[in-house]
Amino acid sequence: MENSGNLTYIFFGIIALIGLVGAIVFFNFFAIWLRALTSGAKVSYTELIALRLRGVPVGPVVNVRITAIKSGLPLSIDELSTHFLAGGNIEAVVQALIAARKANIHLEFDSACAIDLATKGTGKSVIEAVRTSVNPMVIDCPNPNVGKGTIDAVAKDGIVIKARARVTVRTSLDRFVGGATEDTIIARVGEGIVSTVGSCDTYKDVLENPDRISMTVLGKSLDSNTAFEILSIDIADVDVGENVGAKLQAEQADANKLIAQAEAEVRRAA
Repeated sequence: MENSGNLTYIFFGIIALIGLVGAIVFFNFFAIWLRALTSGAKVSYTELIALRLRGVPVGPVVNVRITAIKSGLPLSIDELSTHFLAGGNIEAVVQALIAARKANIHLEFDSACAIDLATKGTGKSVIEAVRTSVNPMVIDCPNPNVGKGTIDAVAKDGIVIKARARVTVRTSLDRFVGGATEDTIIARVGEGIVSTVGSCDTYKDVLENPDRISMTVLGKSLDSNTAFEILSIDIADVDVGENVGAKLQAEQADANKLIAQAEAEVRRAA
């Protein structure tokens, strides 16, 4: 009888302990659960407990999901927590998806996560990628903060043309991950300008029709395999530099003169 009584106490003790743990869990997550429920982003206690066990901050994840659901994005707790555990910024991803949705830009959750992880530590963000896709940005060519202030090209008559261009681009979200950056755009546009000016018979052709450079360079698909789509290339400034052809001819003449003098000295010495 005594053993039977002890077992009964143990049984009720276990039941009480389970009830206490259940009560603690219930009241611990009740506020979050209720907030999600009243916001139309229902989440189960099982999901909340799973988040806590995986070391994921429950409150922020639920709040981000509420924002997503309210904005018409059917994201699950599992999707958000997976990206968080991968080192991603779930708030930035959701904000980017909302911005893309409002701008009628197709952007999948997985693509947004990939962009978010790819831009981590680069000073950029998935939100910026979407923003420049909606609102194009201008790239100075060449970059005034690096190297020369102009692109120097030589026409067929030997005259140097010093040009500066402004390239209007928008982000191509499909090519953002793995696509070349602004530096590649600058390099390609610079190369295109040098090539186009070099095909002109005289420097006057460039000065009379600078749009020719823009149209020719724009038609070369310079944004291929880059993270951007080039919308326009505008020649901001064109100046005339030195006459390289005449300079080279003068230097060649001086060289020929020295050779002739040397040959004359040899003949006199003989």
